Amino acid sequence: MTLPHEAAARSWWPQQLLIGWFNLVLTAPIIYLFVGLPLVMRQQGWSGTEIGLLQLAGLPAILKFLLATPLDRWRLGRLNYRNWALVLGVGYVLVLGLLAATDLSGTPYAVLFTLAMAASLLGTWADIPVNALAIRILPPPERIRAGTIRSGAASLAAILGGGLMLVLQARLGWAWPFLLMAGAILSSLLLLRWIAPGEEEGGDPPGTQVTRAGLREWIGYFHIAQHRVWALLLLFYFPAIGAAWIYMKPLMLDQGFAQEQIAWSIGVAGGLIAAIASMVAGPVIRVIGPRTALPLFAGLNLLTMVTLTVVVSAFPGSGALMAASLALALVMGASAGLLFGLMMNHARPSLAALDYGLQSSLFISARTMAPLMAGILLDWLGYLWMLTGLAVGLGLVVLLAWFSRDRIFIHPHASGGTGS
Repeated sequence: MTLPHEAAARSWWPQQLLIGWFNLVLTAPIIYLFVGLPLVMRQQGWSGTEIGLLQLAGLPAILKFLLATPLDRWRLGRLNYRNWALVLGVGYVLVLGLLAATDLSGTPYAVLFTLAMAASLLGTWADIPVNALAIRILPPPERIRAGTIRSGAASLAAILGGGLMLVLQARLGWAWPFLLMAGAILSSLLLLRWIAPGEEEGGDPPGTQVTRAGLREWIGYFHIAQHRVWALLLLFYFPAIGAAWIYMKPLMLDQGFAQEQIAWSIGVAGGLIAAIASMVAGPVIRVIGPRTALPLFAGLNLLTMVTLTVVVSAFPGSGALMAASLALALVMGASAGLLFGLMMNHARPSLAALDYGLQSSLFISARTMAPLMAGILLDWLGYLWMLTGLAVGLGLVVLLAWFSRDRIFIHPHASGGTGS
């Protein structure tokens, strides 16, 4: 067991980068399936309804709180989280191999849907022990950095799965993206033993009562007042800014930008900016503190949304729209880094997987619903009123962040109990 003074003295960068790499390789195939693959399907004559229905195969992501329960209820030996990551990672690789062997043009829709859902299930599930392991082994000061690295890895995965894998598919064929991503995951599993060499990650911190995860533990998470406030922030802090990003590509297309220009500027440059912002957010948060960062980042989100709304209204189709869209990528990456970092601070060490899964489910469910509501506003009233509605929502988020900044766990305890 690492002592507090040893934890402060050692460098955690090797573990941080390995955990970030795992998040990258686990996320990229899911993004390819649900963001990149629809383009390939359309090129091969699949209907819009078939493409839309395939998105339902991503529903396991909303059920992370259920998927997390077995990890804390049935422990696989002393190295519990690493063993779970190995089992789920191997299953994930096998499903990606089956997808590589599938001929899209001659495959029944039910088969493709089943394999996509299996990949979504195992990719989502494998993410839980990796990030629970980060919560378990990293000291509290390192968890903000871990969250920002995780957010940056997600942005890079979007570039990889939503862009580069499509290029690979176009040049080398259907199977190669799946084979490459499966190979990256399989080789990464060999690195698991170096995340916490010599440490008993399956052991519980001193003074922590070992529990078996179940319904009582789900409900118990919300018995803690700080967790209830944090749950509200997880639900409402990010969805408006995330929904605006989803509609940036259609907005720019409708305002006269070329498709390739949008792909490079929003898809690649925007993803890189979001990734860099996520990484830079970590040191910024460590300097100013989460108490200041929460309302500050919310205010920057609102300012960016108002600017975007003004640009769409007064300078349609201009270079100002491109600049506003990249500013949106910047604040989106920073906000995601902040939330993922604080997410790790709001997990009980003895139930790290369960609490990470609960928080992820809250975050994903709201982020999934917001684009639907924004799309309804767009269809009824147009882009200007959609952006105005999102700006109003962000104004309410600023108020929520301001009044809740002292009511969450800013400096969690290193050991068990309710504080962390």
